[in-house]
Amino acid sequence: MIHLYGIPNCDTVKKARTWLAARGTEYTFHDYKKEGADPERLAGWIAAAGLDLVVNRKGTTFRALPEADKAKAADSHSAVALLVQQPSIIKRPIVEHAGGVLVGFKEDEWSAALP
Repeated sequence: MIHLYGIPNCDTVKKARTWLAARGTEYTFHDYKKEGADPERLAGWIAAAGLDLVVNRKGTTFRALPEADKAKAADSHSAVALLVQQPSIIKRPIVEHAGGVLVGFKEDEWSAALP
């Protein structure tokens, strides 16, 4: 089963959901805004994909953070706590599938990784 994590009003998440639907791929959706972000899962994504890929430093939410909070994003342990508090700075979408984790929506990567 594919698990898609994100925020429903995010344009990239919308593109990913449309792409999955067009392929007839079933998935479950986890909305960070309603359901929060699980620290253990975040730590696993960071271990699998890397801190720089999981933390969205380009978004307006990250750029608006105080410098002290931005500094927390440099360390895996403190970044997890920051991401739990500020799920809008998690790169979107993140997909867990049988073969691993995909971060962000890149159609060619998704086509290769997802059945």
